Amino acid sequence: MADSNYPPFVLGKSRFDQSTFLGRFRHFLDVTDPRTLFVSNAQLQDAIKLLDDYKNGQLPDGVTNEQLWKAQKIKQAIIHPDTNEKILMPFRMSGFVPFGTPIVTGLLLPNQTIKTIIFWQWLNQSHNAGVNYANRNASKPTPTSEFIGGYTAAVTSAVGIALGLTSVIKKADRFSPATRMAIQRFVPFPAVASASVCNVLFMRRSELSRGIEVVDKDGNPVGTSKVAAKKALFEMACTRAFLPAPILLIPTIAMQFMEKTKFLKANPRFHLPLNAIFCTFSFGLALPLAISLFPQMSSIETKDLEENIRNQVKDKILYYNKGL
Repeated sequence: MADSNYPPFVLGKSRFDQSTFLGRFRHFLDVTDPRTLFVSNAQLQDAIKLLDDYKNGQLPDGVTNEQLWKAQKIKQAIIHPDTNEKILMPFRMSGFVPFGTPIVTGLLLPNQTIKTIIFWQWLNQSHNAGVNYANRNASKPTPTSEFIGGYTAAVTSAVGIALGLTSVIKKADRFSPATRMAIQRFVPFPAVASASVCNVLFMRRSELSRGIEVVDKDGNPVGTSKVAAKKALFEMACTRAFLPAPILLIPTIAMQFMEKTKFLKANPRFHLPLNAIFCTFSFGLALPLAISLFPQMSSIETKDLEENIRNQVKDKILYYNKGL
């Protein structure tokens, strides 16, 4: 039974066109859908069995494309594709926004002390590290030291930049106290953006020396390329740098506007709830938006790759998995 909103099911593929930004955006809205956090274990097992039946050609009569796509969505949201183990809720892509929003709200609290700046930056990078580890490529073993190094570098850079900028702003005597406070609220953005880029570059730096796999249009491996690795890391760095922008800037600008309204002046108790609402909206929009900037399977011209790969294939375009 066909459904106009659900194309014919293809195991392991997206139901949206990944060659367009809109298609990728819709795909990642699906991936980050927090409703999958409420899927019961029985529903998960039913979804896994349905997909296994499809794979083995034993699909019961009457199963629709919609049921198959929804089953795949559930499995991909909860089960790690390499380890086949359940990912803890706070570290799933679908849990990134619900569990990350309180942290972002804390990062944007006004009048922070040195201790609160350190705490919220540390907590944010700890959550990011957990998400990175839980969603890592586990097809090949990765030394734990790489994750520890990336985590340490991210926390150090985030805390260092936040404290450094805070100190500079406090010493800027030419600004009025109100202006300094307004500028101070934008400090989390450069701190988090720099730390995010630092984290991904540090944790994946080994790819620059050993390269990453490139495949043809049919998914067949054709070699390992350091050139593709550089391009993948550049795309990842751009994604990680962009992600905090809407999350940290939109609530800051919105709250500065709201604080001037008669409503909030008369009802200051609504400051924190409003901040949380803006953070939730911004986070929910920014995450799928950022990871949709580049295709998951990015392309690269064969002529730009190493000579040994150019000599092996006739395809003008090859592909690589850039990661998330």
